[in-house]
Amino acid sequence: MKKYILIMVLCLFSGKVFAATHIVREGQSIQDAVRLSKAGDIIKVYPGIYKETVFIDKDNIHLMGVVEKRQWPILDGENKLNDGVLVSGHGVTIERLHVRRYKGNGIMTQGGNNFKILSNIVEGISVYGIFPQFGKNGLVANNIIWGIKDAAIYVGMCENVDVINNQTFGSVMGIEGENSRHILIENNYIHDNSAGIMLALVPSLPVKTSSDMIVRGNFITSNNLKNFAPEGSIAAGVPAGTGIFVFATDNVIIEDNIIRDNESVGIITADHNFIGGIPDPEMDPRPDHIQVLDNIFINNGGAPKDAIAGLLNAAGIKTGPDVLSTGKGRKNCMRNPASLIHLGTERWDNCPESATSLDVASLQTKKDVKSPELTLAQKGRLTYLAVCSGCHAYSRRIVGPPMIVIKALYAGQPEKMADWIAAPTHKRPDYPEMPPQDYLPDDVRREVARYILEELKN
Repeated sequence: MKKYILIMVLCLFSGKVFAATHIVREGQSIQDAVRLSKAGDIIKVYPGIYKETVFIDKDNIHLMGVVEKRQWPILDGENKLNDGVLVSGHGVTIERLHVRRYKGNGIMTQGGNNFKILSNIVEGISVYGIFPQFGKNGLVANNIIWGIKDAAIYVGMCENVDVINNQTFGSVMGIEGENSRHILIENNYIHDNSAGIMLALVPSLPVKTSSDMIVRGNFITSNNLKNFAPEGSIAAGVPAGTGIFVFATDNVIIEDNIIRDNESVGIITADHNFIGGIPDPEMDPRPDHIQVLDNIFINNGGAPKDAIAGLLNAAGIKTGPDVLSTGKGRKNCMRNPASLIHLGTERWDNCPESATSLDVASLQTKKDVKSPELTLAQKGRLTYLAVCSGCHAYSRRIVGPPMIVIKALYAGQPEKMADWIAAPTHKRPDYPEMPPQDYLPDDVRREVARYILEELKN
């Protein structure tokens, strides 16, 4: 284990160390500092290139990059490693890191509450740039993210998260809130993606609702990039040229945004029939209670693309509207509809003058969420969802072999499978080599293997 420097004790209380600051410099290991840190500690990472995955399974750790003379600390996956920073602890802050070239996710929290992801640069990631999952009470602010093959910022199955003051571009989706509740997306610059903002209720996920979101004060422009998501992924079906896509999500307020130069449509709402497939009987497939209030629409819909072009062509229409409603939805409304170009909104009402989100400053909780430590079983399941499911579907090929094949190969051998996860070798020439997941603790790898072999079902 490489040495690092413990530079100061910040506070002593009742004879116990309250917090310490750990220094990591180029040539040293960030993960070594994490292993020796305790709750409340700060880890300062100085400029240099760090080729590793950082896994934080402790609470109240502040991982902070130090920027000197415009030089950043860079986490570089070299397109070989899976994830940049992976967090399962509560109360963790990730700040001022440049994360690039990972095959999975850039910065991810899995099951961690009271998180903060602040002022990072994330680029060239194969799945999600910044990805809080199964978390409550979080803040994603002041980040710059580009070149992501799915969503630059993806808030998945979370509650009470503010996504503010970020810039996203050159990605399939700028910001996505999926199967989540109480999400504020405000003051972001979202440009030159395939689609700007996606609010989605995706079938077959464990969380069966998506609701109570505010999209406010964003600049959403020129999201016309050709969709370059991997073929067969859900993201590959997102139509390019879209400003805001509300997919089966309820109770959404879209207010005071500038939405311009998106070639397919400014705002589209759709139900689950838009993508087809097997319906989820536990979900309401319709987008209900959508309010479109006081937005500025400029030059949207000039050259519709993908599925939206197909819809409009079927209706004999060549240009897209400011607001397009397809499928079914209830109790939706627009303010001043006479000033907008809209289609499929015959059942929409005029929003009352009193309707506004401006009395809501934040959707984070006023106090930190009480967060019991995750059990080993929870860590195993969340790690499967976070790390494994990005490349392995249950019965079809995505990147790696289907899980049903892996279950047959390792049936009754979780220890052998856990060893393989840590140090895989390239056996199948028709599949890419799997990156090692040796940053995961031994007990977590064993639990992931046990979960896959004994509990995972289609």
